[in-house]
Amino acid sequence: MKKILLTLAIASSFSFAAVAQAEEAHATGTVTATCKDGTPFSGATMKGACRGHGGVDKKASAASTAPAEAPAAAPPAAAPAAKSSPPAQAAAGGGGGKVWANASTKVYHCEGDRYYGKTKAGEYMTEADAKAKGFHGSHGKACAK
Repeated sequence: MKKILLTLAIASSFSFAAVAQAEEAHATGTVTATCKDGTPFSGATMKGACRGHGGVDKKASAASTAPAEAPAAAPPAAAPAAKSSPPAQAAAGGGGGKVWANASTKVYHCEGDRYYGKTKAGEYMTEADAKAKGFHGSHGKACAK
């Protein structure tokens, strides 16, 4: 009985897709969503999902949970241009103790950082050169030596 009431409460406050996603999360222990900037999210709960990415894209998340055999009511409209994300491939020339200095933010990224060699405007240089040019470490941290 409690499960039915919980399901009704959830259904009244969320869309059908969210209910299906909640049921899937209960069965598998994880939830997935697509953020408004196109970034995928996967976690134990939707709490804090897509924080810093513009929130959850409910249309994209609902489409990913819709049954595959359901016919489309209308052709999909052109999606708005998503915010640019870092390229998948790192720029050539890194390694050897060099940092990636992002010229647009004045932040340098250490080898192994997710943005190392991947921001649009940047170049490889030594950490000392980056500091001399006014750059600071990502999240205020220096690279481990």
